[in-house]
Amino acid sequence: MPQTQSLRIFQWTQLFWLSVISGIAFGLIPVAIPEEANPNAVPTYECIGIYYRHDDPGGCAVRFRAAGAEAWRKALGLVYDPRDREYRGSLVNLKPDTAYEIELTCGGETVTLLSKTRSDQYPIGRITTLADGVSREPLVITQSGTPDAYHLIQPAAGAKATLDMMNAEDASVVIDADYVIVRGIESRNAARHGILIKAGRHDVVIEDCRITFWGRIGGPVSYGNEGNMDSAIYAERGAGRLTLQRNLIEDPRGASNDWETGHPSGPQGISLINSCGGNVIRYNEIRSTEDHGYNDGIGGGSNFSYEGSPNRDSDIYGNIISHVWDDAIESEGANQNVRIWGNYLFLTYQHIATACTSKGPLYIFCNVFGKSRWTHQNPLGGSLIKVGERDEFGGGRRFVFHNTALQPKGAFHVFSGHINPNTVTRNNIFDCPGRLTSSTPADPPGDYDYDLFTGMDRGAAREPHGARGKPAYIHSYGLEWYPAASTTKIQWGRVPFQKGGRTIEITDPVVTVPNPVIDAGEVIPGFNDDYMGKAPDLGAFELGGPPLKFGRRAQGDFWAPWELK
Repeated sequence: MPQTQSLRIFQWTQLFWLSVISGIAFGLIPVAIPEEANPNAVPTYECIGIYYRHDDPGGCAVRFRAAGAEAWRKALGLVYDPRDREYRGSLVNLKPDTAYEIELTCGGETVTLLSKTRSDQYPIGRITTLADGVSREPLVITQSGTPDAYHLIQPAAGAKATLDMMNAEDASVVIDADYVIVRGIESRNAARHGILIKAGRHDVVIEDCRITFWGRIGGPVSYGNEGNMDSAIYAERGAGRLTLQRNLIEDPRGASNDWETGHPSGPQGISLINSCGGNVIRYNEIRSTEDHGYNDGIGGGSNFSYEGSPNRDSDIYGNIISHVWDDAIESEGANQNVRIWGNYLFLTYQHIATACTSKGPLYIFCNVFGKSRWTHQNPLGGSLIKVGERDEFGGGRRFVFHNTALQPKGAFHVFSGHINPNTVTRNNIFDCPGRLTSSTPADPPGDYDYDLFTGMDRGAAREPHGARGKPAYIHSYGLEWYPAASTTKIQWGRVPFQKGGRTIEITDPVVTVPNPVIDAGEVIPGFNDDYMGKAPDLGAFELGGPPLKFGRRAQGDFWAPWELK
Protein backbone atom coordinates (compact mmCIF):
# COMPACT_ATOMS: atom_id res chain seq x y z
CA MET A 1 0.00 0.00 0.00
CA PRO A 2 1.43 3.48 -0.87
CA GLN A 3 2.81 5.44 2.09
CA THR A 4 0.43 8.39 1.63
CA GLN A 5 -2.65 6.16 1.49
CA SER A 6 -1.64 4.13 4.54
CA LEU A 7 -0.87 7.32 6.46
CA ARG A 8 -4.29 8.74 5.66
CA ILE A 9 -5.97 5.51 6.78
CA PHE A 10 -4.03 5.67 10.04
CA GLN A 11 -4.96 9.32 10.64
CA TRP A 12 -8.65 8.68 9.93
CA THR A 13 -8.54 5.70 12.31
CA GLN A 14 -6.93 7.90 14.95
CA LEU A 15 -9.58 10.58 14.42
CA PHE A 16 -12.38 8.00 14.76
CA TRP A 17 -11.14 6.69 18.08
CA LEU A 18 -10.52 10.19 19.41
CA SER A 19 -14.10 11.12 18.61
CA VAL A 20 -15.42 7.91 20.22
CA ILE A 21 -13.47 8.57 23.41
CA SER A 22 -14.28 12.24 23.80
CA GLY A 23 -17.76 12.47 22.22
CA ILE A 24 -19.06 16.00 21.99
CA ALA A 25 -15.99 17.34 23.75
CA PHE A 26 -13.62 16.06 21.04
CA GLY A 27 -10.11 17.38 21.53
CA LEU A 28 -10.48 18.17 25.23
CA ILE A 29 -8.56 15.19 26.59
CA PRO A 30 -4.89 14.31 26.42
CA VAL A 31 -4.26 11.42 24.07
CA ALA A 32 -0.93 9.61 23.94
CA ILE A 33 0.10 9.75 20.29
CA PRO A 34 1.49 6.33 19.32
CA GLU A 35 5.11 6.34 18.30
CA GLU A 36 4.25 5.35 14.73
CA ALA A 37 1.95 8.36 14.22
CA ASN A 38 3.98 10.53 11.93
CA PRO A 39 3.11 13.29 11.27
CA ASN A 40 0.94 14.23 14.24
CA ALA A 41 -0.80 17.35 15.51
CA VAL A 42 -1.47 18.73 18.99
CA PRO A 43 -4.31 21.29 19.22
CA THR A 44 -5.23 24.03 21.64
CA TYR A 45 -8.33 26.22 21.29
CA GLU A 46 -6.92 28.49 18.57
CA CYS A 47 -3.68 26.84 17.42
CA ILE A 48 -2.36 23.49 16.26
CA GLY A 49 1.21 22.28 16.74
CA ILE A 50 2.55 20.03 13.98
CA TYR A 51 5.29 17.38 14.25
CA TYR A 52 6.76 15.53 11.27
CA ARG A 53 9.82 13.28 11.49
CA HIS A 54 11.66 13.24 8.17
CA ASP A 55 15.19 12.70 6.88
CA ASP A 56 15.04 15.43 4.21
CA PRO A 57 15.96 18.82 5.72
CA GLY A 58 15.16 20.72 2.53
CA GLY A 59 11.97 22.32 3.81
CA CYS A 60 8.37 21.41 4.57
CA ALA A 61 5.55 23.48 3.05
CA VAL A 62 2.19 23.63 4.82
CA ARG A 63 -1.30 24.43 3.74
CA PHE A 64 -4.58 23.85 5.57
CA ARG A 65 -8.32 24.34 5.44
CA ALA A 66 -11.31 23.90 7.70
CA ALA A 67 -13.02 20.58 7.10
CA GLY A 68 -15.56 21.00 4.31
CA ALA A 69 -14.01 24.17 2.90
CA GLU A 70 -12.91 24.24 -0.73
CA ALA A 71 -10.06 26.74 -0.59
CA TRP A 72 -6.69 25.87 0.93
CA ARG A 73 -4.75 28.44 2.96
CA LYS A 74 -0.97 28.62 2.96
CA ALA A 75 0.79 28.55 6.34
CA LEU A 76 4.31 29.41 7.46
CA GLY A 77 6.62 26.49 6.73
CA LEU A 78 7.74 24.10 9.44
CA VAL A 79 11.16 24.43 11.08
CA TYR A 80 13.59 21.51 10.79
CA ASP A 81 15.49 20.44 13.92
CA PRO A 82 18.38 18.17 12.81
CA ARG A 83 18.93 17.04 16.41
CA ASP A 84 15.58 15.23 16.33
CA ARG A 85 15.29 14.82 12.54
CA GLU A 86 11.92 16.47 12.93
CA TYR A 87 9.95 19.34 11.45
CA ARG A 88 7.94 21.42 13.91
CA GLY A 89 5.65 24.40 13.57
CA SER A 90 2.24 25.85 14.36
CA LEU A 91 -0.98 26.94 12.74
CA VAL A 92 -2.35 30.05 14.45
CA ASN A 93 -5.48 32.22 14.35
CA LEU A 94 -7.79 29.21 14.20
CA LYS A 95 -11.31 28.76 15.57
CA PRO A 96 -12.13 26.59 18.60
CA ASP A 97 -13.93 23.28 18.16
CA THR A 98 -13.18 23.16 14.44
CA ALA A 99 -11.72 20.30 12.40
CA TYR A 100 -8.86 21.16 10.03
CA GLU A 101 -7.25 19.25 7.19
CA ILE A 102 -3.50 19.84 7.03
CA GLU A 103 -1.27 19.08 4.05
CA LEU A 104 2.51 18.77 4.36
CA THR A 105 4.85 18.66 1.36
CA CYS A 106 8.43 17.56 1.97
CA GLY A 107 11.04 15.61 0.05
CA GLY A 108 8.85 15.22 -3.01
CA GLU A 109 5.91 13.66 -1.18
CA THR A 110 2.69 15.08 0.24
CA VAL A 111 0.90 13.75 3.30
CA THR A 112 -2.27 14.92 5.02
CA LEU A 113 -3.53 14.71 8.55
CA LEU A 114 -6.62 15.85 10.40
CA SER A 115 -6.81 17.69 13.69
CA LYS A 116 -9.58 19.41 15.59
CA THR A 117 -9.06 22.39 17.87
CA ARG A 118 -10.19 21.98 21.44
CA SER A 119 -13.64 23.13 22.48
CA ASP A 120 -13.86 25.68 25.29
CA GLN A 121 -17.45 24.68 26.04
CA TYR A 122 -16.82 22.11 28.73
CA PRO A 123 -19.30 19.30 29.36
CA ILE A 124 -20.37 19.43 33.01
CA GLY A 125 -21.09 16.46 35.26
CA ARG A 126 -20.78 16.82 39.03
CA ILE A 127 -21.41 20.34 40.40
CA THR A 128 -20.20 21.48 43.82
CA THR A 129 -21.73 24.78 44.97
CA LEU A 130 -20.13 27.03 47.57
CA ALA A 131 -22.27 28.90 50.07
CA ASP A 132 -22.53 32.67 50.26
CA GLY A 133 -20.12 34.40 52.60
CA VAL A 134 -16.58 33.98 53.93
CA SER A 135 -15.00 30.61 54.67
CA ARG A 136 -11.81 30.15 56.73
CA GLU A 137 -11.32 26.57 55.54
CA PRO A 138 -9.34 25.75 52.39
CA LEU A 139 -11.16 24.21 49.47
CA VAL A 140 -9.47 20.84 48.81
CA ILE A 141 -10.63 19.22 45.57
CA THR A 142 -9.97 15.48 45.25
CA GLN A 143 -12.97 14.38 43.19
CA SER A 144 -12.02 14.17 39.51
CA GLY A 145 -14.40 14.59 36.65
CA THR A 146 -14.15 12.81 33.33
CA PRO A 147 -13.47 14.04 29.78
CA ASP A 148 -17.19 14.20 29.08
CA ALA A 149 -18.31 15.30 32.56
CA TYR A 150 -16.11 17.91 34.26
CA HIS A 151 -16.39 18.51 38.00
CA LEU A 152 -17.47 22.15 38.36
CA ILE A 153 -16.92 24.07 41.62
CA GLN A 154 -18.57 27.49 41.81
CA PRO A 155 -20.62 29.74 44.13
CA ALA A 156 -24.29 29.00 44.43
CA ALA A 157 -26.58 31.12 42.26
CA GLY A 158 -26.53 34.71 43.52
CA ALA A 159 -23.82 33.94 46.06
CA LYS A 160 -20.37 35.41 46.57
CA ALA A 161 -17.93 32.81 47.93
CA THR A 162 -14.77 34.18 49.56
CA LEU A 163 -12.03 31.90 50.89
CA ASP A 164 -10.06 33.94 53.44
CA MET A 165 -7.28 31.90 55.02
CA MET A 166 -6.15 34.65 57.44
CA ASN A 167 -2.56 33.39 56.89
CA ALA A 168 -3.41 30.12 58.66
CA GLU A 169 -3.37 27.86 55.57
CA ASP A 170 -0.78 27.59 52.81
CA ALA A 171 -3.38 27.73 50.03
CA SER A 172 -7.02 28.75 49.67
CA VAL A 173 -7.65 26.09 47.02
CA VAL A 174 -5.79 22.80 46.54
CA ILE A 175 -6.59 20.90 43.34
CA ASP A 176 -5.60 17.24 43.51
CA ALA A 177 -7.90 16.01 40.74
CA ASP A 178 -8.32 16.03 36.97
CA TYR A 179 -11.08 17.42 34.72
CA VAL A 180 -11.95 20.12 37.22
CA ILE A 181 -13.31 23.66 36.77
CA VAL A 182 -12.96 26.25 39.54
CA ARG A 183 -15.10 29.23 38.64
CA GLY A 184 -15.94 32.60 40.13
CA ILE A 185 -14.44 32.38 43.63
CA GLU A 186 -12.40 34.93 45.58
CA SER A 187 -9.21 33.89 47.37
CA ARG A 188 -7.63 36.03 50.11
CA ASN A 189 -4.77 35.84 52.59
CA ALA A 190 -3.31 32.43 51.72
CA ALA A 191 0.02 31.95 53.46
CA ARG A 192 1.84 30.71 50.32
CA HIS A 193 -0.17 30.20 47.13
CA GLY A 194 -3.68 31.32 46.32
CA ILE A 195 -4.51 28.22 44.25
CA LEU A 196 -2.23 25.17 44.28
CA ILE A 197 -2.42 22.55 41.51
CA LYS A 198 -0.75 19.34 42.62
CA ALA A 199 1.94 17.52 40.65
CA GLY A 200 0.86 15.67 37.53
CA ARG A 201 -2.70 16.95 37.49
CA HIS A 202 -4.20 17.80 34.13
CA ASP A 203 -7.26 19.28 32.44
CA VAL A 204 -7.87 21.88 35.11
CA VAL A 205 -9.72 25.12 34.34
CA ILE A 206 -9.47 28.16 36.64
CA GLU A 207 -11.64 30.98 35.41
CA ASP A 208 -13.25 34.25 36.53
CA CYS A 209 -11.57 34.15 39.95
CA ARG A 210 -10.02 36.91 42.03
CA ILE A 211 -6.83 36.07 43.90
CA THR A 212 -5.36 38.69 46.21
CA PHE A 213 -3.11 39.19 49.25
CA TRP A 214 -1.36 35.83 49.16
CA GLY A 215 2.18 34.81 50.11
CA ARG A 216 4.68 35.36 52.85
CA ILE A 217 4.66 38.86 54.24
CA GLY A 218 7.73 41.04 53.99
CA GLY A 219 10.15 42.48 51.51
CA PRO A 220 12.31 40.75 48.92
CA VAL A 221 14.46 37.68 49.42
CA SER A 222 17.62 39.75 49.07
CA TYR A 223 16.63 41.45 52.33
CA GLY A 224 16.46 38.13 54.18
CA ASN A 225 12.84 37.22 53.51
CA GLU A 226 11.56 33.89 52.19
CA GLY A 227 8.73 34.75 49.83
CA ASN A 228 10.25 33.76 46.50
CA MET A 229 7.83 32.13 44.00
CA ASP A 230 4.75 32.43 46.21
CA SER A 231 2.11 32.54 43.47
CA ALA A 232 -1.53 33.36 42.95
CA ILE A 233 -1.71 30.15 40.88
CA TYR A 234 1.08 27.59 41.37
CA ALA A 235 1.26 24.32 39.41
CA GLU A 236 3.65 21.68 40.69
CA ARG A 237 5.89 19.58 38.48
CA GLY A 238 4.28 17.75 35.60
CA ALA A 239 0.88 19.44 35.75
CA GLY A 240 -0.45 20.41 32.35
CA ARG A 241 -3.33 21.08 30.00
CA LEU A 242 -4.30 23.91 32.31
CA THR A 243 -6.67 26.65 31.18
CA LEU A 244 -6.25 29.82 33.25
CA GLN A 245 -8.57 32.51 31.96
CA ARG A 246 -10.23 35.80 32.87
CA ASN A 247 -8.79 35.88 36.38
CA LEU A 248 -7.91 39.03 38.34
CA ILE A 249 -4.61 38.57 40.18
CA GLU A 250 -3.54 41.52 42.30
CA ASP A 251 -1.66 42.79 45.33
CA PRO A 252 0.51 40.02 46.78
CA ARG A 253 1.52 40.56 50.40
CA GLY A 254 5.20 40.09 49.64
CA ALA A 255 7.38 42.15 47.35
CA SER A 256 10.14 41.58 44.85
CA ASN A 257 13.32 43.62 44.94
CA ASP A 258 14.34 45.52 41.81
CA TRP A 259 17.69 45.17 40.03
CA GLU A 260 19.47 47.63 42.33
CA THR A 261 20.00 44.82 44.87
CA GLY A 262 20.51 41.93 42.46
CA HIS A 263 18.26 39.63 40.48
CA PRO A 264 14.62 40.21 41.48
CA SER A 265 13.11 37.57 43.74
CA GLY A 266 9.62 37.53 45.15
CA PRO A 267 5.97 36.73 44.44
CA GLN A 268 4.62 35.69 41.06
CA GLY A 269 1.24 35.85 39.39
CA ILE A 270 1.24 32.40 37.73
CA SER A 271 3.98 29.76 38.08
CA LEU A 272 4.29 26.46 36.21
CA ILE A 273 7.09 24.12 37.28
CA ASN A 274 8.30 21.85 34.46
CA SER A 275 4.84 21.52 33.03
CA CYS A 276 3.91 18.69 30.68
CA GLY A 277 2.52 21.36 28.32
CA GLY A 278 -0.78 21.95 26.61
CA ASN A 279 -1.53 25.08 28.67
CA VAL A 280 -3.65 28.07 27.72
CA ILE A 281 -3.24 31.28 29.78
CA ARG A 282 -5.51 33.97 28.39
CA TYR A 283 -7.35 37.19 29.20
CA ASN A 284 -6.05 37.46 32.76
CA GLU A 285 -5.16 40.74 34.51
CA ILE A 286 -2.06 40.62 36.72
CA ARG A 287 -1.31 43.85 38.57
CA SER A 288 -0.11 45.31 41.85
CA THR A 289 1.76 48.35 43.17
CA GLU A 290 5.43 49.23 42.80
CA ASP A 291 6.06 48.46 46.48
CA HIS A 292 4.51 45.01 46.12
CA GLY A 293 5.76 44.16 42.66
CA TYR A 294 6.25 40.72 41.16
CA ASN A 295 9.39 38.84 40.22
CA ASP A 296 7.62 37.52 37.07
CA GLY A 297 4.02 38.00 36.06
CA ILE A 298 3.81 34.58 34.37
CA GLY A 299 6.77 32.24 34.77
CA GLY A 300 8.14 29.16 36.45
CA GLY A 301 10.99 26.78 35.63
CA SER A 302 13.27 25.17 34.84
CA ASN A 303 14.65 27.78 32.51
CA PHE A 304 17.59 25.89 31.00
CA SER A 305 15.95 22.55 30.30
CA TYR A 306 13.90 20.55 27.79
CA GLU A 307 10.78 21.14 29.92
CA GLY A 308 10.20 24.45 31.70
CA SER A 309 7.26 26.82 31.61
CA PRO A 310 4.99 26.46 29.70
CA ASN A 311 7.10 23.77 27.96
CA ARG A 312 5.23 22.85 24.78
CA ASP A 313 1.99 23.18 22.78
CA SER A 314 0.85 26.15 24.86
CA ASP A 315 -0.67 29.59 24.27
CA ILE A 316 -0.38 32.82 26.27
CA TYR A 317 -2.57 35.60 24.90
CA GLY A 318 -4.84 38.52 25.66
CA ASN A 319 -3.36 39.18 29.12
CA ILE A 320 -2.66 42.52 30.80
CA ILE A 321 0.44 42.30 33.01
CA SER A 322 2.10 45.08 35.00
CA HIS A 323 4.16 45.92 38.13
CA VAL A 324 6.88 43.35 37.44
CA TRP A 325 10.56 43.74 38.34
CA ASP A 326 11.90 40.99 36.09
CA ASP A 327 9.85 39.41 33.27
CA ALA A 328 6.21 40.12 32.51
CA ILE A 329 6.11 36.75 30.73
CA GLU A 330 8.87 34.22 31.32
CA SER A 331 8.58 31.50 28.66
CA GLU A 332 11.73 29.46 29.08
CA GLY A 333 12.76 25.85 28.63
CA ALA A 334 11.67 23.81 25.62
CA ASN A 335 9.37 26.49 24.11
CA GLN A 336 8.27 23.79 21.68
CA ASN A 337 5.34 25.12 19.65
CA VAL A 338 4.61 27.85 22.20
CA ARG A 339 2.65 30.88 20.99
CA ILE A 340 2.58 34.27 22.78
CA TRP A 341 0.39 36.93 21.22
CA GLY A 342 -1.94 39.83 21.83
CA ASN A 343 -0.70 40.70 25.34
CA TYR A 344 -0.34 44.21 26.80
CA LEU A 345 2.78 44.32 28.98
CA PHE A 346 3.91 47.41 30.88
CA LEU A 347 5.61 48.51 34.09
CA THR A 348 8.10 45.67 33.79
CA TYR A 349 11.84 45.28 33.34
CA GLN A 350 11.86 42.75 30.50
CA HIS A 351 8.66 42.10 28.65
CA ILE A 352 9.15 38.50 27.46
CA ALA A 353 12.01 36.21 28.55
CA THR A 354 12.92 33.31 26.25
CA ALA A 355 16.27 32.07 27.63
CA CYS A 356 16.45 29.41 26.77
CA THR A 357 14.47 28.14 23.81
CA SER A 358 15.94 24.66 23.65
CA LYS A 359 13.45 23.15 21.18
CA GLY A 360 11.17 25.70 19.55
CA PRO A 361 9.72 27.07 17.50
CA LEU A 362 8.48 29.90 19.69
CA TYR A 363 6.13 32.47 18.17
CA ILE A 364 5.88 36.01 19.63
CA PHE A 365 3.45 38.18 17.67
CA CYS A 366 1.06 41.13 17.92
CA ASN A 367 2.03 42.07 21.49
CA VAL A 368 2.13 45.65 22.75
CA PHE A 369 5.12 46.55 24.94
CA GLY A 370 4.72 49.58 27.20
CA LYS A 371 6.71 51.22 29.98
CA SER A 372 9.88 49.56 31.25
CA ARG A 373 12.17 50.48 34.14
CA TRP A 374 15.32 49.14 35.76
CA THR A 375 14.87 50.06 39.42
CA HIS A 376 12.70 52.30 41.58
CA GLN A 377 15.31 55.02 41.11
CA ASN A 378 16.52 54.35 37.57
CA PRO A 379 13.93 54.81 34.79
CA LEU A 380 16.17 53.36 32.07
CA GLY A 381 14.27 50.48 30.48
CA GLY A 382 15.32 46.87 30.04
CA SER A 383 14.72 44.70 26.96
CA LEU A 384 11.66 43.73 25.01
CA ILE A 385 12.82 40.13 24.67
CA LYS A 386 15.44 38.32 26.72
CA VAL A 387 17.48 35.73 24.80
CA GLY A 388 20.39 33.43 25.59
CA GLU A 389 21.60 29.83 25.70
CA ARG A 390 23.56 27.62 28.09
CA ASP A 391 25.36 24.33 27.47
CA GLU A 392 23.15 22.01 25.40
CA PHE A 393 20.06 24.07 26.11
CA GLY A 394 19.43 26.25 23.10
CA GLY A 395 19.11 26.08 19.35
CA GLY A 396 15.35 26.47 19.02
CA ARG A 397 13.86 28.93 16.51
CA ARG A 398 12.20 32.19 17.62
CA PHE A 399 9.74 34.01 15.38
CA VAL A 400 9.00 37.64 16.32
CA PHE A 401 6.25 39.19 14.18
CA HIS A 402 4.12 42.36 14.26
CA ASN A 403 4.89 43.57 17.77
CA THR A 404 4.69 47.22 18.82
CA ALA A 405 7.09 48.78 21.33
CA LEU A 406 5.75 51.98 22.87
CA GLN A 407 7.80 55.01 23.79
CA PRO A 408 8.44 57.16 25.72
CA LYS A 409 9.88 55.25 28.67
CA GLY A 410 9.65 51.89 26.95
CA ALA A 411 12.35 49.24 26.74
CA PHE A 412 15.85 50.50 26.00
CA HIS A 413 16.93 47.49 23.92
CA VAL A 414 14.94 45.16 21.65
CA PHE A 415 16.82 41.93 22.45
CA SER A 416 19.00 41.51 25.52
CA GLY A 417 22.78 41.48 25.12
CA HIS A 418 23.06 37.68 25.23
CA ILE A 419 23.84 35.68 22.12
CA ASN A 420 20.76 35.52 19.89
CA PRO A 421 20.87 32.76 17.26
CA ASN A 422 18.06 31.37 15.14
CA THR A 423 15.75 34.38 15.53
CA VAL A 424 13.53 35.72 12.74
CA THR A 425 11.89 39.16 12.99
CA ARG A 426 9.36 40.67 10.61
CA ASN A 427 7.04 43.68 10.59
CA ASN A 428 7.73 44.97 14.11
CA ILE A 429 7.79 48.54 15.42
CA PHE A 430 10.87 48.59 17.62
CA ASP A 431 10.82 52.14 18.98
CA CYS A 432 13.80 51.59 21.29
CA PRO A 433 16.80 53.93 21.68
CA GLY A 434 19.40 51.22 22.34
CA ARG A 435 20.48 48.20 20.36
CA LEU A 436 18.37 45.87 18.25
CA THR A 437 20.36 42.70 19.00
CA SER A 438 23.73 41.51 20.22
CA SER A 439 26.80 42.04 18.04
CA THR A 440 28.13 38.61 19.01
CA PRO A 441 28.17 36.28 15.98
CA ALA A 442 25.53 33.58 16.28
CA ASP A 443 25.14 30.17 14.64
CA PRO A 444 22.73 29.96 12.98
CA PRO A 445 22.55 33.72 12.50
CA GLY A 446 19.36 35.70 13.00
CA ASP A 447 17.20 36.98 10.15
CA TYR A 448 15.99 40.54 10.83
CA ASP A 449 13.97 42.43 8.25
CA TYR A 450 10.97 44.68 7.55
CA ASP A 451 11.12 46.22 11.05
CA LEU A 452 11.01 49.87 12.03
CA PHE A 453 13.88 50.28 14.47
CA THR A 454 14.67 53.73 15.86
CA GLY A 455 17.73 53.00 18.00
CA MET A 456 21.43 53.67 17.70
CA ASP A 457 22.91 50.19 17.23
CA ARG A 458 21.50 47.33 15.17
CA GLY A 459 24.17 44.94 16.41
CA ALA A 460 24.43 41.98 14.03
CA ALA A 461 21.03 42.72 12.45
CA ARG A 462 20.95 43.75 8.80
CA GLU A 463 17.55 44.77 7.46
CA PRO A 464 17.42 45.18 3.66
CA HIS A 465 13.81 46.33 3.86
CA GLY A 466 13.77 47.99 7.30
CA ALA A 467 11.82 51.22 7.54
CA ARG A 468 14.63 53.28 9.10
CA GLY A 469 16.58 53.57 5.85
CA LYS A 470 13.64 54.91 3.86
CA PRO A 471 13.21 58.62 3.16
CA ALA A 472 9.83 58.54 4.92
CA TYR A 473 11.35 57.36 8.22
CA ILE A 474 10.46 59.46 11.24
CA HIS A 475 11.04 58.98 14.95
CA SER A 476 7.48 59.22 16.23
CA TYR A 477 5.73 58.72 19.55
CA GLY A 478 2.35 58.59 17.78
CA LEU A 479 2.39 54.93 16.70
CA GLU A 480 0.87 53.50 19.84
CA TRP A 481 -2.45 52.12 18.60
CA TYR A 482 -3.76 52.61 15.08
CA PRO A 483 -1.06 54.24 12.98
CA ALA A 484 -2.13 57.44 11.24
CA ALA A 485 -2.13 57.38 7.45
CA SER A 486 0.33 60.27 7.38
CA THR A 487 2.68 61.96 9.79
CA THR A 488 5.19 64.79 9.83
CA LYS A 489 8.94 65.10 9.89
CA ILE A 490 11.56 67.82 9.81
CA GLN A 491 13.11 68.26 6.38
CA TRP A 492 16.57 69.41 7.31
CA GLY A 493 18.25 72.29 5.44
CA ARG A 494 16.99 75.30 3.49
CA VAL A 495 13.99 74.23 1.40
CA PRO A 496 12.48 76.43 -1.38
CA PHE A 497 8.68 77.03 -1.37
CA GLN A 498 6.43 79.00 -3.71
CA LYS A 499 4.35 81.68 -2.00
CA GLY A 500 2.51 84.61 -3.63
CA GLY A 501 4.27 84.22 -6.95
CA ARG A 502 7.74 84.24 -5.44
CA THR A 503 10.16 81.67 -4.09
CA ILE A 504 11.11 81.73 -0.43
CA GLU A 505 13.43 79.48 1.50
CA ILE A 506 12.51 78.01 4.89
CA THR A 507 15.08 76.46 7.17
CA ASP A 508 14.25 72.99 8.51
CA PRO A 509 10.51 73.00 7.68
CA VAL A 510 8.04 70.45 8.98
CA VAL A 511 6.51 68.51 6.09
CA THR A 512 3.77 65.91 5.82
CA VAL A 513 4.85 62.45 4.63
CA PRO A 514 3.19 59.05 4.34
CA ASN A 515 3.48 57.06 7.53
CA PRO A 516 6.42 54.69 7.01
CA VAL A 517 4.72 51.81 8.83
CA ILE A 518 1.68 51.68 6.52
CA ASP A 519 1.86 48.93 3.89
CA ALA A 520 5.55 48.44 4.71
CA GLY A 521 5.46 44.85 5.89
CA GLU A 522 5.98 41.44 4.40
CA VAL A 523 3.21 38.87 4.00
CA ILE A 524 3.57 36.04 6.53
CA PRO A 525 1.24 33.16 5.64
CA GLY A 526 -1.17 32.35 8.43
CA PHE A 527 -0.29 35.44 10.47
CA ASN A 528 -1.37 38.50 8.45
CA ASP A 529 -3.38 37.18 5.49
CA ASP A 530 -6.20 39.60 6.38
CA TYR A 531 -4.17 42.79 5.86
CA MET A 532 -6.19 45.76 4.58
CA GLY A 533 -3.94 47.71 2.20
CA LYS A 534 -1.32 47.01 -0.44
CA ALA A 535 0.78 45.10 2.10
CA PRO A 536 0.64 44.44 5.85
CA ASP A 537 1.33 47.34 8.20
CA LEU A 538 4.18 47.17 10.70
CA GLY A 539 3.34 46.65 14.35
CA ALA A 540 0.50 44.98 16.22
CA PHE A 541 -2.32 47.00 14.65
CA GLU A 542 -3.51 46.90 11.06
CA LEU A 543 -5.00 50.18 9.83
CA GLY A 544 -8.69 49.55 9.16
CA GLY A 545 -8.73 46.23 10.99
CA PRO A 546 -10.34 45.36 14.33
CA PRO A 547 -8.66 46.55 17.52
CA LEU A 548 -6.76 44.26 19.82
CA LYS A 549 -8.58 43.51 23.06
CA PHE A 550 -6.85 42.68 26.32
CA GLY A 551 -7.86 41.47 29.75
CA ARG A 552 -10.97 40.01 31.36
CA ARG A 553 -13.49 41.93 29.22
CA ALA A 554 -11.89 41.03 25.90
CA GLN A 555 -14.38 38.24 25.25
CA GLY A 556 -17.46 40.22 26.27
CA ASP A 557 -19.02 42.22 29.08
CA PHE A 558 -18.96 39.42 31.63
CA TRP A 559 -18.95 40.03 35.40
CA ALA A 560 -17.84 37.47 37.98
CA PRO A 561 -19.84 36.79 41.18
CA TRP A 562 -17.25 38.50 43.41
CA GLU A 563 -17.68 41.75 41.44
CA LEU A 564 -21.44 41.99 41.88
CA LYS A 565 -21.94 42.05 45.67
